[in-house]
Amino acid sequence: MAAKFLGEPSKVVTGSYDRTLKIWDLRSKACIETKFAGSSCNDLVTSDGAGSTIISGHFDQRIRFWDTRVESSSNDILLEGKVTSLDLSRDTNYLLSCVRDDTLKLIDLRMKKIIGSFSADGFKVGFDWTRATFSPDGQYISVGSSDGSVFIWSVVTNMIETVLKNHSRPGTKFCTRRIFAPFRAVVTAVSWHPQGTYLASVDRAKTVTVWGDHV
Repeated sequence: MAAKFLGEPSKVVTGSYDRTLKIWDLRSKACIETKFAGSSCNDLVTSDGAGSTIISGHFDQRIRFWDTRVESSSNDILLEGKVTSLDLSRDTNYLLSCVRDDTLKLIDLRMKKIIGSFSADGFKVGFDWTRATFSPDGQYISVGSSDGSVFIWSVVTNMIETVLKNHSRPGTKFCTRRIFAPFRAVVTAVSWHPQGTYLASVDRAKTVTVWGDHV
């Protein structure tokens, strides 16, 4: 369900539906370690450059913290729904989690504590693998909804910044390109341009939409 480099280009950690996390050596093309999470892993991130810390989100509503030097996880965070995705802020101080109770949770990793919750009328998480993400500057978070729209919140104010629909919205954001897109469908993932000028979203109907500032 997810894969990330683990501190160096030759190692990768994967999270799987089979309730395991596996560390792979790309040089030998072999699994060198297996961690048994006890619940299927929907997403994971690595939170330090040394590759010693792994954070995984699970079907059993838990976020688990792993030290690669020990076998078991510690200091789990229990949420109120299945964890569908995880994303790190650029400074690695904050973790964004998308949850099947139709909320996004903001976690301060220095305290391992939830410091913010984001929800809105009309926003519903469509799938167990819906992906939410920080903007490059960490000031906004975005996620797709089951109604085919994309919701964007301000991290600073905790308020909705805008809701992107499948049509032009003068003065805010507008769709710059649509690929294979004859109708609305559940948005499953979003991704920001590295400079934050564009946002791409993809839905279950095999549609990719690119959004940009209206000028």
